[in-house]
Amino acid sequence: MNKLVPVARVVAVAMGLATAAIALQAQAATPPRQMEKLDRGTVAVPAAEGVLVSWRLLGTDPADIAFNLYRDGRKLNGKPLTGATSFLDKRANGTGDYTLAIVQGGTEKPVPGKALMLKDGYLTVPLQQPPGGTTPAGEAYTYNANDASVGDLDGDGQYEIILKWDPSNSKDNAFPGYTGPVILDAYRLTGEHLWRINLGPNIRAGAHYTQFLVYDFDGDGKAELAVRTSDGTVDGTGTVIGDAKTDWRGDGGEVPQADRTGAMTKPDGRKVAPMQGRIVKGPEYLTVFEGATGKALATQPYLPGRDDATDAPTPERMTEVWGDGYANRSDRFLAGVAYLDGERPSIVMARGYYTRSTLAAWDWRDGKLTQRWLFDSAAPGNQEFAGQGNHQLSVADVDGDGRDEIIYGSMAVDDDGKGLWSARLGHGDALHVSDLDPLRPGLERFGVHEEVRHNGGIGAAMLDAATGKILWTTPAEKDTGRGLAADIDPRSPGAEVWGSNSPNLYSARGDVIAASRPRQTNFAIWWDGDLLRELLDREEISKWDWQEGKTVTLLAPEGVSSNNGTKANPALSADILGDWREEVIWRTKDNQALRIYVSPWPTDYRFVTLMHDPVYRLGIAWQNVAYNQPPHTSYYLGVGMAPPPKVNIRTP
Repeated sequence: MNKLVPVARVVAVAMGLATAAIALQAQAATPPRQMEKLDRGTVAVPAAEGVLVSWRLLGTDPADIAFNLYRDGRKLNGKPLTGATSFLDKRANGTGDYTLAIVQGGTEKPVPGKALMLKDGYLTVPLQQPPGGTTPAGEAYTYNANDASVGDLDGDGQYEIILKWDPSNSKDNAFPGYTGPVILDAYRLTGEHLWRINLGPNIRAGAHYTQFLVYDFDGDGKAELAVRTSDGTVDGTGTVIGDAKTDWRGDGGEVPQADRTGAMTKPDGRKVAPMQGRIVKGPEYLTVFEGATGKALATQPYLPGRDDATDAPTPERMTEVWGDGYANRSDRFLAGVAYLDGERPSIVMARGYYTRSTLAAWDWRDGKLTQRWLFDSAAPGNQEFAGQGNHQLSVADVDGDGRDEIIYGSMAVDDDGKGLWSARLGHGDALHVSDLDPLRPGLERFGVHEEVRHNGGIGAAMLDAATGKILWTTPAEKDTGRGLAADIDPRSPGAEVWGSNSPNLYSARGDVIAASRPRQTNFAIWWDGDLLRELLDREEISKWDWQEGKTVTLLAPEGVSSNNGTKANPALSADILGDWREEVIWRTKDNQALRIYVSPWPTDYRFVTLMHDPVYRLGIAWQNVAYNQPPHTSYYLGVGMAPPPKVNIRTP
């Protein structure tokens, strides 16, 4: 299953080369993007025939860079390594120190440090589980390690992990009840605990409430954290934001309410919604925290608020503005990072998607947090953008001008904060943006939809990401809750796509290439060394056997757990160590550690670290948002691919 299938895809390659040429022309007129400066991330893991050592190829490396690899001071390669940035040491016995050297122009330069040796095939990162507590209603709760992100918090070129702790009583917005506070921790890969931020009683816990962004927003070489806060949030130094004593949570009363999920019917037929634990009043903030210490650096009012007209909206007014009066729709938050000027990253914080959709862009520059723009589907002229959002977003330069757009479900917002297009397909639960079809220029957007009664019975659709033009669709009679896009079959050019509304596997062009598809529809991962992508679902990595029409397990570790119920996502999946392949981070079942699994499979392919690809890196920044989705690259990475375009970046 690990061997490449020798299938010629000449048309795809030719089209890919043309697309790469267009991209290079665009780069010539576009300034380089500010990106993080990374070290080599050298790592060694046991493999079937020895020890596999791999390291990063950086986006700033010259094309002719080569490497020498040493074990205990003895060079392992004859000629400098000019191919894949990995080496299978077949004579290894599992001991010894691996070191790397750069070779350029006949001169060798040692790389500082030694490889991270993972004798068990994974790195264990010890955690400090927060103590549980009791709600005002007397309900006890504990904490589970949940979604994570990464960023270089101290500027040393290595990633740190920012982890969200989820209380066991976290809630979906539709349901009432108190929750424990959300907690954010920072850890080095060694397990050293850097800081803890407690978001306090006035930030409700659940998949849709806390979307946190980790990124170097100001270009100083150190990542910051941006997240929604409120009265009682405690930063990493113990400083309280706002009023530490005010509790804005509902006390269990009821409010008149339209017939929405979570509502109850009174004997007189009046609809009411229980309000216990819900937060419909009080201040909301956007806070930027220092990555190294967790110190709050700047705080501004979160935009937009629950109601622009008042700080204390009535249920009737909230229903008018958002569609309900109990913070189900108004407290659906999304977030992302976008290069809106083409050079430096901006914070994008969003609110709402079922009815009203709003996005606010912010810049963190020179110690100041300033608003760049605000998009509101309720503004005059934006009515086509109402009700088009997803449970997640994606970010990419879809129109080729060097600046990013935000793909917000069935709509997109341009870099200037104006609506770019709306496909009017309605809300959906899964979204994928990349060069999914290398036979046509530009990027595509594939998604699944649940508004089938209002969008013409469309369950899944492939769109032109630049224009929103519908390229093809598949039908459905009910909500299509899952969908995935990944190159898993070499018989058709580009990514294959599938969704829960159909048993078929489709090509990027919408042709049925198989009457059966993988049951896995949550995540995908580049893992085993070939160009086909593998499937990541629950606590398992598997490969689609396209000849037999079934999946084959590659990794199924014991003692770990996925997150978020049926979404079954890992804490994070990203290219954070070694070569271009992705690592997966799961929590242990007892919540005492994270495990970072590294691929033990050799590869023949040499690619720049995916973290220096603009679309992929931003995908890691938004991966923790609401219904987590896998990241994708800005180019087609799969069988028959063209050489990736050179990234246009600069580092501190």
